Amino acid sequence: MEKIAPQEEPGNEMSFLDHLEELRWHLIRAVLAVVIAGAIAFVLKSFIFDVLLFGPANGDFLSYRVLCKFSGLFGIDGGFCDPEMPFRIQSRTMGGQFSAHVWTSITAGFIIAFPYVIYEFWKFVAPAMHSDERKYAKGFIFVTSLLFFLGVLFGYYVVTPLSINFLGKYQVSDTVFNDFDLSSYISLVRASVLASGLIFELPIVIYFLTKVGLVTPQFLRTYRKYALVIVLILSAIITPPDIVSQIIVAIPVLILYEVSIVISRIMYRKEKEKIKN
Repeated sequence: MEKIAPQEEPGNEMSFLDHLEELRWHLIRAVLAVVIAGAIAFVLKSFIFDVLLFGPANGDFLSYRVLCKFSGLFGIDGGFCDPEMPFRIQSRTMGGQFSAHVWTSITAGFIIAFPYVIYEFWKFVAPAMHSDERKYAKGFIFVTSLLFFLGVLFGYYVVTPLSINFLGKYQVSDTVFNDFDLSSYISLVRASVLASGLIFELPIVIYFLTKVGLVTPQFLRTYRKYALVIVLILSAIITPPDIVSQIIVAIPVLILYEVSIVISRIMYRKEKEKIKN
């Protein structure tokens, strides 16, 4: 696999300790933004929990209504049309609800402040880039944030309802009732949402890997079949163990992989032209 040698621009060089100091302040500002956004989410407790977090636990949630119509059209009984979920959510520790409130607010704060976190990341790596690349800062922040929020929405409206619908109704025996702990429920929602948000960043990851010469379009095309297997494995991990759910999750990830190949080809061509010039 051919590697693309990065080009350097003359300028003031910083020492290792200077880089660490610079990184420290970028991290402090990013964490502060997450804390501020988390504090806002902490105050909006009713909306965060009753509307957003516990929304997929209600049988009339938007995703279930849509899936109910689709399952009816295709004659599939996916159990999406039940008006109520056969489980309860409970807290079995003294500090369980307060702890859930705090950590959920931090998670919400990270999601809300994600564009600013990406902005701080860009500010840290920008000095190592060419001047003509720095002008794409706004586009980079917008695209990265857009992909993340699309992934979060996909995780919330697709992955989370599929998981809750399957696991909430699954029983090994009629004598066993599903009473889920609050932390377990929140962990499932949080993992589904954040994992989907990060998976949707695949084109951005491929962009940077191509830029530093670790990945080429030919490499991505050659190992496409292995990528398909990995995508199916990831889909099996973050979704219930049924084929329909795994296919629903795998399709957008495969589309993102194909988009990543296109991005890699464009980036690879540009880097080759820079080397020739």
